Amino acid sequence: MSIAPRPASLRLADPSAPAHERLYRMLRQQIMHGELAPGLSMTLRGLAAQYDMSMTPAREAVRRLAAEGALTISSSGRVSTPELSPERIEELAAIRALIEPEMASRALPRVHFALIDRLTAINALNQEAVLNHDAVAYVRSNLEFHRTLYLRAQTPAMLAICETVWLQLGPTMRALYDKLRRRDVPQHHRLILAALRAGDEPGLRLAVRTDVTQGLRHLAS
Repeated sequence: MSIAPRPASLRLADPSAPAHERLYRMLRQQIMHGELAPGLSMTLRGLAAQYDMSMTPAREAVRRLAAEGALTISSSGRVSTPELSPERIEELAAIRALIEPEMASRALPRVHFALIDRLTAINALNQEAVLNHDAVAYVRSNLEFHRTLYLRAQTPAMLAICETVWLQLGPTMRALYDKLRRRDVPQHHRLILAALRAGDEPGLRLAVRTDVTQGLRHLAS
């Protein structure tokens, strides 16, 4: 199956950026937020035609995303979003379980009331997405919640690794949402917020670790 990404997203990108950079950013965001399902195919020719550019910038954008594990390129040149094996999902979940509690722990001394208020507001959007059965909004607000907290850790190398993992998991997270058919509001973010308010570092580590691994186990099992 092939899919044509929405051209509006590209038009909203920085118009001063090169064409390959704008296409890269747009596709990267769509993949990370689960807008593209696992195994969806696209072609360089189709991308170039869709966004009125030559094959060269389309090829460069796809090459960068493939290097990050966000797209796969077969020996025949077929480009698609990844379909992760249970073993690969387990590996990526293990990386999240190692890195994200550590970033949350490092962020804790720099957490202030304004940040907790911001995280609470993001979590409200996450809960609204659940109630509206909006998978893309759920994935997007979930990642925004975590990124907003981890930025306080001031660990750019860890965050870069983490975002690469999120990128590879994006289509899978969408599939997970559809599989679970979630109707209840997740509780783990509330536990994270409670630990932040209490300055509870062990509780924060546990809440983050549980949050980032529990759902993925449903796909790996």
